[in-house]
Amino acid sequence: MTEDLLWPCYRGPDDLATIEAVPLEARGLPTSTYHLLARAARLWPDRTALTVLPDAERWRGPLRYTFAGLLAEVHRYANVMHRLGVRRGTPVALMAPNCAELIPATLAAQLGGIAAPLNAALAPAHLTELLRRSGARVLVAAGPELAPDLWAKLPELAEGLDAVLVLRPTAAVGDPAPLPRIDGVRIAHLADLARAEEASAFTGEPPRPGDLAAFFHTGGTTGIPKLAAHTHANEVANAWMVAATSLLDGDAVVFAALPLFHVNALVVTLLAPLFKGRQVVWAGPLG
Repeated sequence: MTEDLLWPCYRGPDDLATIEAVPLEARGLPTSTYHLLARAARLWPDRTALTVLPDAERWRGPLRYTFAGLLAEVHRYANVMHRLGVRRGTPVALMAPNCAELIPATLAAQLGGIAAPLNAALAPAHLTELLRRSGARVLVAAGPELAPDLWAKLPELAEGLDAVLVLRPTAAVGDPAPLPRIDGVRIAHLADLARAEEASAFTGEPPRPGDLAAFFHTGGTTGIPKLAAHTHANEVANAWMVAATSLLDGDAVVFAALPLFHVNALVVTLLAPLFKGRQVVWAGPLG
């Protein structure tokens, strides 16, 4: 498929009829968010994909991923989840402020199963209900170093979980304190488990366009939050529509501050830049 079809000429609303005359399936879009990342790693392996700021005080010491490095980390994380029993239709809940480990964890959850990001500011009762509705038995959560208030909610949320994969702060130094035990729940740092996993490939079944990629919860303004399902084709198409404008042309660098339980954060600031190999600077946990 030619780049001409992948990237139509859009100068304004008058071009929409011409653009929409070409069926979306003829444009050669990646078939999943995983294949979108793999494409970026193939085209720009050594280019910086992400620059993640630890916090406002340590912004001069960010953690960086190249596109190839990000893909390798996603493989490792997805293989951890696969080893824990996550399969194509298995939801993986994610509950953490933005940090370097959350970004590949989100993509890994979409690769191995279905990502179900949660807003940790919700009341424990709402979080418990969202976990129950999603069916997630694996939770990726900020650890006590990264978000102690969030970590304090874990005992209330642990019923029904098989495993909690703990995230550390961006560019954390030193060894973390031992993690607490909860009967019947495996609790471990995700990065520690990932070191033993294969980085060159995912050991499970890769997603197809119609497979579910994510459950995003609504704001719950008229009742308790509800879950909205996204397919891989849906997220890739939305990201392509952003990338097809001129916003990401040239040497554009994207600044990301919205939390990853936000659709905008995922589609606009994580997936869309992958289409054109653009660097994203991610703010710290407070945005």
